Amino acid sequence: MSHHVLSLLVEDKPGLLTRVAGLFARRGFNIISLAVGTTEVPGLSRITVVVDVEGLPLEQVTKQLNKLVNVLKIVELDSAQSVQREHMLIKVRVDSTTRSQILEAATLFRARIVDVATDALVIEVTGDTAKVEALLRVLEPYGIKEIAQSGLLAMGRGSKSISERVLKNS
Repeated sequence: MSHHVLSLLVEDKPGLLTRVAGLFARRGFNIISLAVGTTEVPGLSRITVVVDVEGLPLEQVTKQLNKLVNVLKIVELDSAQSVQREHMLIKVRVDSTTRSQILEAATLFRARIVDVATDALVIEVTGDTAKVEALLRVLEPYGIKEIAQSGLLAMGRGSKSISERVLKNS
């Protein structure tokens, strides 16, 4: 199985996310990551979904997604041709002897400390998947108490925009 990142431009309508996720579920595909948000065009949203699939079934799901009335455009984003970032909050156990080491690790990864307590720090990190996973490996020996992670955000490199292309064809 391999990761595939799909960017869907959709009309902002109730129930559409459920129908999109349902197509993947009916095919037995696991959604690894899902992020939804508004776009620069009022009334349109972008869904970024990461799934583990083989080549042929992904094509079938893409065709079915295109049949949904509110789905305007689907683009598979190759990691070399797109910018892909994750956002994570990590609560780490600290004490007087480990606090400076954890602060140093956060600095090395260009992460930010967003909350400080006597026995824990909350660290915010943004970056590609490898960077986020590497920070987790460094922090693990100190005791990770909690993680909150957004879905992968991605968009194609360069000046082209999928919403621009859809609007031109309308």
